[in-house]
Amino acid sequence: LSSSAPQLLSFSPTIMYTRVVLAGLLAFSGAEAFAPQPISILSPSAPRPLSSVASRIRQVPSALSLKAEDPVPEPVNPSRRNFAKVIAASLLVAGAAEPSHALFGIFEPFQVYKEDEAKEGFPLQGSKDIMIKKAHGTSEKPVMSNLRWGCDVELADRICNFNRHFAEYAGYYSTTNWLKEVDRSKETTYYDSVTGKALFVAPRGRSFDQFLAESKVHGWPSFRDEEVVWENVRCLQDGETVSLTGTHLGHNLPDRKGNRYCINLVSIAGQAGSGKA
Repeated sequence: LSSSAPQLLSFSPTIMYTRVVLAGLLAFSGAEAFAPQPISILSPSAPRPLSSVASRIRQVPSALSLKAEDPVPEPVNPSRRNFAKVIAASLLVAGAAEPSHALFGIFEPFQVYKEDEAKEGFPLQGSKDIMIKKAHGTSEKPVMSNLRWGCDVELADRICNFNRHFAEYAGYYSTTNWLKEVDRSKETTYYDSVTGKALFVAPRGRSFDQFLAESKVHGWPSFRDEEVVWENVRCLQDGETVSLTGTHLGHNLPDRKGNRYCINLVSIAGQAGSGKA
């Protein structure tokens, strides 16, 4: 396998799975195909940068990079256990390299971008200093007192300004007036609950029904790259999605379609402009 991440991630499924079969056949015939280094499974609990993926891929069985002219390694004692190890490791790499073709969606939570997605430069990465302590938690002031759709102000303030990891409960939006008041016939701009700055515009490039269906599946309003107002939004290295002024918004949880920003409704229920503090 190439050590170049963009080249690796641009492999076709046919090439990847041909190499998987090759690795299995070599192991079955007794070839030494399994590298002595253990291959740790990538944790789905948090997105991983490409450098992290590449470092693990370099530990893959050498059989995966064999060429026709390469000599076949000397046989060793074959065993079903070694065969299983090679197949498991090979599937791990194939899944990490081509998440859109991974079996059963096992690798769906990993933040791995194919070459064409990486070229677009999303999500825009922000410094951890965005979320340093300020006058009011991670922001300079509390959330507005007149949040849209009847969102709970106290809950919003806790999530926006004194929280980095937790969220409103799944489906919270259904307890508000959002679905009753939102105009389903056009784009809606969603504003920062603290500053009133525009953060998301949706639906864009799809219908409201498609936007809502995806949000219902995941439990939170779910936005795509083209629906983010990047002048005011950044993603941190662990996937946390925040406003440039320090409001916690949610997390980027990519799926097979690309980046998916699962956002707390209470974080984007502000009034346009400054609003009422």
